[in-house]
Amino acid sequence: MQYGRFAQYYDAMMHDVDREAWADYLDSFLKEAEAHDVMDCACGTGAMTIALYQKGYHVIGNDASPDMLMEARTNAFKAGSKGIIFICEDMRKLVIHKPIDALISVCDGVNYLTSLEDVQSFFTHAAACLKPNGLFLFDISSSYKLRSILGNNTFTEETDSYAYIWKNAYDQRSRLCEMDLTCFVREGEHYTRFAEKHIQRAHSVAELTNLLEDAGFTDIHALHAFSREPAHGNSERIQFVARKGQ
Repeated sequence: MQYGRFAQYYDAMMHDVDREAWADYLDSFLKEAEAHDVMDCACGTGAMTIALYQKGYHVIGNDASPDMLMEARTNAFKAGSKGIIFICEDMRKLVIHKPIDALISVCDGVNYLTSLEDVQSFFTHAAACLKPNGLFLFDISSSYKLRSILGNNTFTEETDSYAYIWKNAYDQRSRLCEMDLTCFVREGEHYTRFAEKHIQRAHSVAELTNLLEDAGFTDIHALHAFSREPAHGNSERIQFVARKGQ
């Protein structure tokens, strides 16, 4: 299962991510679009959902993992962000009661869609959730990152409260990166072990651009993440910016 028990430790293991700067980056696009109502797809533990809510947006967060949503609701309560609505929902089948101004998906949500059919379903449902000219923001770990940095490598970390071993295997033919994560969590004088398998696909910019166009999006840009510069061959994260057609 993806993001089962791991949900409880996800935020701690993302300690090296500057979420405030990430939220500021997305905020710059949302302000330009004069967006007010925002949906955060695959919101995870709600870090970006909460950050955007605190910037004044009306935000809905959804995720397919009940465990991640439990953490998100707890985090929102602790942050005093009680106006956020969280929904357990498959991003490939998004529905909403009325169209919104903007839809975002942060930190590899689209990579977890491991077939082009799944991506197309997400894009089509995303378009249906947006108002005409609505803004669509999502990012991916690039093919370069999954193939050359994460793929076929092992990463480890040890702290006072947890340790993990993260083994990756990238298959060139399928373009799938299988990630086997084994965690050891301190509970009193002992450690508890649990494991999860995550699978991401290395989508190309051309594939995603074509699928966005098929779903009715226009003014599509693939940017080197956290900048306004075009993505390039060594971009590890790529930010997509698109508009729903009129």
